[in-house]
Amino acid sequence: MDAILEKSWESILQRELELPYMKKLKEFLNGEVLEGKEVYPPMGEVFSALEQTPFEKVKVVIMGQDPYHGPLQAMGLSFSVRQDKTLPPSLKNIFKELVEDVNIPYPQHGSLLSWAKQGVLLLNATLTVRKGEANSHQGRGWEIFTDKIIEKLCDRESPIVFILWGKSAQKKCDRILSKKEHPHVVLKSSHPSPFSVKSFYGSKPFSKANSWLEKWEKKPIDWRIS
Repeated sequence: MDAILEKSWESILQRELELPYMKKLKEFLNGEVLEGKEVYPPMGEVFSALEQTPFEKVKVVIMGQDPYHGPLQAMGLSFSVRQDKTLPPSLKNIFKELVEDVNIPYPQHGSLLSWAKQGVLLLNATLTVRKGEANSHQGRGWEIFTDKIIEKLCDRESPIVFILWGKSAQKKCDRILSKKEHPHVVLKSSHPSPFSVKSFYGSKPFSKANSWLEKWEKKPIDWRIS
């Protein structure tokens, strides 16, 4: 694994990268590649969420679980796919709620890069996956690393909106956010998966997030996909 952290995140997480569990994770990933396993996203995009959204610019966190494991879908941003890829079911449902919530045109592609550049940290709990094998890199150390990211954000004085879809994201973040007093806001709903989408519809996470940002005198997110 030769991915490089963005400077603001590097100053915060460099010590974490040197811990034994991260060294074991790097060995595991290098072993996957040596064995001819295809890993997504490409190694240069593993830290894309951090690269596109520096620490001090984070205004919103949307927590995902695992990268997409279909051919070249994953791009290092939770729920996001490359512009030339078909929309996965959960992303289709996110876009339906987006259109209804903030009254914008239905997006023409599934890349959420424009959100990331505005301060939406699109973070997965596990940052890599083996092609065609969902959850194949869980339990290898990524969860510890992403817990540390959430912990560092929780310690920030400048408030953040955490958007947590589904029990997995809620359990992960609640475990950290509940440990101490903080200025952040947590918006919870069911996951946009087809299995739970009925409860997801109408949750209005995008307009609610912007309402909080405006209350904090921060620039709201332009949720249009560009």
